[in-house]
Amino acid sequence: MRPIESVIPHRPPFLFIDSIESIDEEGLVAKRKIREEEPQFAGHYPGNPIMPGVLLCEATFQAAAYYLVETKFGGDFGAGELTPILARIVDARFKQMVVPGDEVTIEVTYKEARSHFHFLRGKVVKNGKVALAVEFALALVDKKPEPTQA
Repeated sequence: MRPIESVIPHRPPFLFIDSIESIDEEGLVAKRKIREEEPQFAGHYPGNPIMPGVLLCEATFQAAAYYLVETKFGGDFGAGELTPILARIVDARFKQMVVPGDEVTIEVTYKEARSHFHFLRGKVVKNGKVALAVEFALALVDKKPEPTQA
């Protein structure tokens, strides 16, 4: 499997997957170690750091973007011309907290495509139990052209 940063455009400190464990036509499995020094913990919450649920969702969306590029788009986003965009969150359920020191598994399952929208299901698993279950859609859109100077 190719390095994550060679497949999707996300970069630290906004890259929330560490490794891709497996990928096939049905979906993908990724891993993420939650680190105490991550910037969100300075404010969420001092003295009681909890991984924001929205960032768990983001990790799932990033894993899905990797999956789409590798299985549906021939291995690239058109030489950087496409950007993965979240189009819809159908349902998100948070079932347990994730804190620094936890290692989570991110599972993405492909459901279907309609037009340029790709519908997926994801979950974040901690210690064998679901921490997040989410259904969502991603679209790949043309990169916005650089403004021209007169």
